[in-house]
Amino acid sequence: MSTKVADHILQRLREWDVEHVFAYPGDGINGLLAAWGRADDRPRFIQSRHEEMSAFQAVGYAKYSGRVGVCAATSGPGAIHLLNGLYDAKLDHVPVVAIVGQTDRSAMGGSYQQEVDLLSLYKDVASDFCEMVTVPEQLPNVLDRALRTAMARRTVTAVIVPADVQELDYSPPEHAFKMVPSSLGMPRYAPVPHDDDLRRAADVLNSGGQPAILIGQGARGAGAEVREVADRIGAGIAKALLGKDALDDDLPHVTGAIGLLGTRPSYEMMRDCDTLLVIGSSFPYSQFLPEFGKARAVQIDIDPHMVGLRYPFEVNLVGDAALTLRRLLPLLEQMEDPAWRQKIEANVARWWQVMERRAHVEADPVNPEYVTHALNGLLPDDVILAADSGSAANWYARHLKLRGAMRGSLSGTLATMGPGVPYAIGAKFAHGDRPALALVGDGAMQMNGMAELITVAKYWREWEDPRLIVAVFNNQDLNQVTWEMRAMQGAPQFLPSQSLPDVGYADFARTLGLDGMRIERPDAVEGAWKAALSADRPCVLDFVTDPAVPPIPPHATLDQIEAAASAVLKGDSDRAGMVRQGFRAKLQEFLPGRRH
Repeated sequence: MSTKVADHILQRLREWDVEHVFAYPGDGINGLLAAWGRADDRPRFIQSRHEEMSAFQAVGYAKYSGRVGVCAATSGPGAIHLLNGLYDAKLDHVPVVAIVGQTDRSAMGGSYQQEVDLLSLYKDVASDFCEMVTVPEQLPNVLDRALRTAMARRTVTAVIVPADVQELDYSPPEHAFKMVPSSLGMPRYAPVPHDDDLRRAADVLNSGGQPAILIGQGARGAGAEVREVADRIGAGIAKALLGKDALDDDLPHVTGAIGLLGTRPSYEMMRDCDTLLVIGSSFPYSQFLPEFGKARAVQIDIDPHMVGLRYPFEVNLVGDAALTLRRLLPLLEQMEDPAWRQKIEANVARWWQVMERRAHVEADPVNPEYVTHALNGLLPDDVILAADSGSAANWYARHLKLRGAMRGSLSGTLATMGPGVPYAIGAKFAHGDRPALALVGDGAMQMNGMAELITVAKYWREWEDPRLIVAVFNNQDLNQVTWEMRAMQGAPQFLPSQSLPDVGYADFARTLGLDGMRIERPDAVEGAWKAALSADRPCVLDFVTDPAVPPIPPHATLDQIEAAASAVLKGDSDRAGMVRQGFRAKLQEFLPGRRH
């Protein structure tokens, strides 16, 4: 039997060591589906409930494995559905390749069923490489370049294959004019800055007495070097959310997250520092960095297109974080005065005390901060965490102390709802021998998380470690936006847009053969975590939490918070559990020592 184009695509993916393709079927990829059957399902076809979830699973797989993620979908609606997950990959600099079908070439331009101009549709999300295969001889070059470009530039690429082309006999490019042969492989490379630039950077960093370091996901794998540089110059270390797992949270000079979901020590360190070193981060909120003109700054990034952003850096170093820091270290002077570092460590210690107290503030019925705080001491050393967007991301950012081999991520730049559960599924296909845990709000769970529990039920028996825990913060409110409206617009909760129905998430999980528990009392929280972490199958924990616990930014004053409280009193007083007497007193429990 002759080899079809679709057969060659799957063969080439195998040659690139692609083991999984996260996908959903449709007649625009029928040729590929038939080829999968002939190839004994290699690479594995991982079926989601929706193409957007396939893309998210590919993103999660790529984030946690360090390999390229591959997703596939049919023409028209299938290709459209991939887009949100693909933008999540693009904005977080994650290598993902999308393989999508298209109508037959003979129907193009004929307003045919499911005909969408995919080259135009994908020109932004796959701006680095997006090509349509119209003849067999374009392969393997188009697929090779898509994979290589995605890995080299840490971005999204797309290969569009019309349905009739998938069914053609494959013939390779010849040794002839206008034929483009190709080869396998992505060589390793690690750029380093020029020595002159390193000396200039050292001069800037040596000039200060109150240095701060901000790291992102680009510092992952450079933890030892970051610590050594911080010890040399006496700096504290803040972390962008995508870099939360790049360095242990229990180090005394690690101030934690920065920004709207950040910590008070990070905010104060950036406010007071006189020198700044940013490593592998494109953290977007410049208002949380030092005032312009107050601090001299250096940036390190492996991508030359990403340097010079967010802050007026004096020196931009293009290079691999670990190698660059190793070359920079001998040029840095030892900080002799420990006062600045001691101040940072004292602020960090005080912050964790505040987090402890906030977690134990009484709430109705369960304090969501306590849910994550209770998990912190129970986290397995090899856990993989995923947080969804919303107030759950606040508790992930502030309460969980990641350490060692623990991994964690979320939709950092797109900040889309919905990736928590599919990220965890992608993690399990990357590391089936490790437990995965998703922290999601009830909004995200209703949006798509419940459907993806069906995917979990379909595949969990294949995983060496069956534990995949979905913790739902069930406050029956789109809580993050509710509080943003209160704080920014002074508006009360608009129930038609914000109120969510109470759903039996744990009940639904049990109908699928998974474990499920509903937790309505604080004294049941820790036991629920322990039961889920020792279960022999995936588990959904439905924590009924108090929507009146505010996800407060670290820079907010009590006056600003009281303005939000007045918005609550304006329109929500009849909703049970939302408003209680002494709102200010309650907030002061959450924010001991907070000044106006």
